[in-house]
Amino acid sequence: MVKAADISTKRLISLAPENWVKWVTQIPDIVCGEILNSEFQWISRESDVLVRATSPKYGEFLVLNELQLRYKPEMPKRMRAYTALAEEKYNLPTYPVLVNILKESDVEIPTSYESQFAGLQARQDYRVINLWQVDVEIVFTQPVPCLLPFVPILKGGAEESTVQRALQILRADEQLSQLEIVMAFFATFVLDSALVQQIMRWDMAVLRESPWYQQIFREGEQRGRQEEMLLGIELALEIKFGVEGLQVMPEISQISDLDRLKAIQQVIKSVNTLDELRELI
Repeated sequence: MVKAADISTKRLISLAPENWVKWVTQIPDIVCGEILNSEFQWISRESDVLVRATSPKYGEFLVLNELQLRYKPEMPKRMRAYTALAEEKYNLPTYPVLVNILKESDVEIPTSYESQFAGLQARQDYRVINLWQVDVEIVFTQPVPCLLPFVPILKGGAEESTVQRALQILRADEQLSQLEIVMAFFATFVLDSALVQQIMRWDMAVLRESPWYQQIFREGEQRGRQEEMLLGIELALEIKFGVEGLQVMPEISQISDLDRLKAIQQVIKSVNTLDELRELI
């Protein structure tokens, strides 16, 4: 039976860091150096993986890897912040990469952050890789072992035979075998759980101990509470302001912070006009 394992993004990339940075940057002559500490003094969360690299053309630089289970609207601003902090801390140019794992919706994912205020402009470009758009054959034709656990969600990877093929590669290498639980997790998104259990030949209870599974579970719980709260706000608006009150729902629906939604739900009781509510939002 496969044992539970906490396969972090850092651990994943450290299995073959040079192959990974070659793939995400598309710089063929890149040489990977050390994986650096990516915890920054001024923010509470650490960037996923920061790798020192060199190439004959660009010299020494950093590759900042940010992996997200699902894309979030705040990512452009976060990529700008992480890139600036990495450059300031290590005094090196930085190549930022955002890798989105699971397809959330048909929303267009930007490849840069842009803002303008008082005649001043700010811009940060970064590379975006959406794994559902990556052809699964790259895993079998190029040496990028870090992508093996993502096979089921890659383009063309949601086939039993393809998952079994990737599983054979994982189990043939003692180091890569640690990634089996991660691949099983992603396989459950595209294949029946009973089939995944049959392919993997181990108890699916092990999967539920995975940090990846726990993160998805927490997100699902929060999403459920958010939907319930939005329904309550929609009802309160319609009761107080009629159909006209629903005009502000598109703006409120973009809010994911549960405390903020709760505050809006309470303030609806005290405001007299929609304009007052818009100011508070």
